[in-house]
Amino acid sequence: MKVILLQELKGKGGEGDVVDVAPGFANNYLLPERIAILATKGNLKQLEERKHNIAKREEKRIADANATKAALDGAAIKVIAQVGDEGQLFGSVTAQMIADSIKEATGVEVDKRRVELGHAIKTAGEHEVAISLYREIKTTVKVIVGGENDAVVAEEAEAAEATEVETAEVAADSEAVEEAEASEETAE
Repeated sequence: MKVILLQELKGKGGEGDVVDVAPGFANNYLLPERIAILATKGNLKQLEERKHNIAKREEKRIADANATKAALDGAAIKVIAQVGDEGQLFGSVTAQMIADSIKEATGVEVDKRRVELGHAIKTAGEHEVAISLYREIKTTVKVIVGGENDAVVAEEAEAAEATEVETAEVAADSEAVEEAEASEETAE
């Protein structure tokens, strides 16, 4: 059965594409959900008249997807989950958790259905996750999975490192002051 897609349908095509699908799929899903219309002579004629508008929208979607790709390329996203003693998670990291972490870290909103996990993430550590932005436009992000304690430990380590740097700077400043005072006393 030939239908005209009114929006993108993963694996089939994009808006304005005429595709051949099973009659049950068309009658039970595509037509009632208004994802597609029947490819009749009248609808095909209307499609030809709308091709220009569809092309403009397609260009905008591709430009938006490329901008999102540029923002997400090589991004490192932290996901906090409950981790057992041996690095095993209690449960797994979901696509929704990754989408929320991306929004929190970069401000870019990604639909959870666009996150392609491939396999369940059930261990702490670093994982590469593909994100399908629009048709063939994809990017990968680095997902760092750790427990709440790992986040606290990492923050404490950063704070301790910052304190060490500040202590070293203060010590260097006090040594410089002492040297300056010593040189003033010897000069007198």
